[in-house]
Formats: sequence, structure tokens, C-alpha cells
Amino acid sequence: MKCHPSLLSLASVFLSLASLSAFAEKSTATGSTQPLPREQILAAHRIVFLGDSITAGATYVIDVATALRSQKLPHGGPEVLSTGLSSETVSGLSEESHPFPRPCVHERLTRALAALKADVVFACYGMNCGVYMPLDEERFAAFRAGMEKLHNETVASGARIIHITPPYFDPARKPTQAFYADVLLQYSQWLVSQRAQGWEVIDLHSAMREEALKRKALDPKFTFSNDAVHPGAEGHWLMAQQILVWLGDSSAAEAPSLEALLQKRQFPTAAVKLIEQRVQLTKNSWVQAIGHNRPGVAKGLPLEEATAKAAELDAQVDALLK
Repeated sequence: MKCHPSLLSLASVFLSLASLSAFAEKSTATGSTQPLPREQILAAHRIVFLGDSITAGATYVIDVATALRSQKLPHGGPEVLSTGLSSETVSGLSEESHPFPRPCVHERLTRALAALKADVVFACYGMNCGVYMPLDEERFAAFRAGMEKLHNETVASGARIIHITPPYFDPARKPTQAFYADVLLQYSQWLVSQRAQGWEVIDLHSAMREEALKRKALDPKFTFSNDAVHPGAEGHWLMAQQILVWLGDSSAAEAPSLEALLQKRQFPTAAVKLIEQRVQLTKNSWVQAIGHNRPGVAKGLPLEEATAKAAELDAQVDALLK
């Protein structure tokens, strides 16, 4: 007996739905149906950046926060906080020539995770972790162990962690320490290899190194970092680009600067200043509230007061975007 075509179609629909349902149940059981990075992170309540002086300077964090706000996400998108601390490492090492023992993120990590209650943590370490000395297995092992501890403790807190490989060290700017470029290359390659263990890693180092070498081929004096370590505004935008593209913002990859991206999106200049003010304000307050052992860090407002001011700044941005 032949079935009616419409019945065949209906049967196909039911079979397809049944297959999708079975696939969904299987995928859920194996954990393979996690939302895409962009979907999950852009729906988060709070994103926190941990890192050394490059993150403490916060320029790339401000660029990310501003670009995210320009996407006009529901409820303004995630709150973006920088809690970087200058001189910090994950390795726990410090060179004798440093003015004071370098702070280690593990001294404050437990307090930070408990206080911040972050949904997502972006961590950018490595620049200081080899303490500007040649590649050495003991120092490399300290970096690996520190990074694994950072990863595991963050995951145990309930937050999702995305690692960012360290920025490029420009050997031309410090010829006597030119070897350090290879140290950071090795550290970065190890971090990228952890993707095989399920780690989420943004390979900033390769992108910055490739772009720096390309630009140097055209202009030997070009550098992202005048002191070999700390990127200028152009380098910070390249850092932000890698994060934004990883989050799915393909138009950020094509923009030569944050200003160009915002102009294309007709994002008000006044809002940019307010977002910058918010990131810097909350950074100082959160770093102070969490506590640390590094001397010479600027004091922030009491956290309650800073939170109230941040809410005022958010309201001002909201008004500009109406």
C-alpha cells in the first residue's frame, strides 16, 4: 500500500524532530551544546580582565568595553571591569633588580574571584612571568604551574576563563634582552597548546608579532611598544581587536582604529569618554577593595561610592544612546 505524499511529509517531520531531540539529549549529556563564545559572553552579567601593567593601564579593556557598548546589546551588554595590577605575574617569580618583589596573582586571586563574582574572566599574563631573563626550564615550569592554578581556581569559582597570550616583546627596542622575545613565544605556544585540554585561548602574541614584523619590513623603526613591553594606543587596539573578533565582531577586524569603528556605527564621542571614566574609576576601587601587596598603586574610591558613580555614568551613556 502506498502512503499519501502529505503523510510521508508529515512522517519525515516527526522523524526529523525525533532525531534532533535525540541529538540534543546526547549533546547535552556530553557537554557539546555549549553556546558559542559570543552568545554566552555577550549575555553575561560581568566580564573581568586580570593581568599585569598592560591590563592595569586598561586601554585595551576600555576599547573592548566601548566596542561592546556600540553593538547596542540588550540591557547595555555585560559590565566590563579591569582589575589589572602592575608588575604582577602568575609564576610567582621576581628578579633581584626589581625595586620590590613582584606581586603574584595567586596572592589575591581567591579574594578577587569571591568579591567580583565574574561570569567571565579574561586573563593576560606572561610578560613579567619570565622576569626578563633567558628561557629556563625552572622559570618556564613556574609559569605553567601558575597558569594551571589560575585556570583551575577560576573554573572552580564558577567563572569561565579565557586566556590571552602575552603581547609581543619588541627585541629591537631592547637589544640586550632580545632573547626575551623567544621566551614569550615559547610561553605563548604552550598556552595555545592547552586548547587540546579544553582551554579557551586567544592567541594575541602571534597576531601582534606577525603584524609588527610586517610593519617593520616597511618601516624598520616601527614598534608597537617604545619600551619593548608596554604597547601604545595602536598596540592596545590590536589587542582589543583579537578579543572582539574572537567574540564574533568581524567588523572590528577591518577597523584601523576604535575611532573608525565607532564612526561607522555612529556612536557618540561623549559616550566614549564616559565609558573610559567608568573603567578607570571601577578599576582603582576594585583593586583596592580586593587588596594586594604592591606599593605605589593609586587609591580608588570606596567600592560603594564607586559603584554608585558607575551607575550614574551608565545612566548618562544610556541617555546619549536613546
